[in-house]
Amino acid sequence: MEQMTAKEVETLLNEGKKLDIIDVREVGEFATGKISGAVNIPLGLVEFRMHELNKSKEYIMVCRSGGRSGRATQFLESYGFNVINMAGGMLAWEGIVE
Repeated sequence: MEQMTAKEVETLLNEGKKLDIIDVREVGEFATGKISGAVNIPLGLVEFRMHELNKSKEYIMVCRSGGRSGRATQFLESYGFNVINMAGGMLAWEGIVE
């Protein structure tokens, strides 16, 4: 499983890179603050909403601490998606939160 640190994600965003970020936290957690542009697909719904994703894109998976996003990353990888887990999750995020 490929991983990226929260700082690496923040740096890419600050450089103006367009990132496709999927936040797998629950709706209530997501509402307390998210990375700009992140889309919320709670972990329990990933299997049912993966048809919304494009296999030609690269997705960065995010959760609170990196565990749930790691599971989502492994699951989506098994279906041929190009996904990267943000290690440490939102607990490691020091960037701007919406």
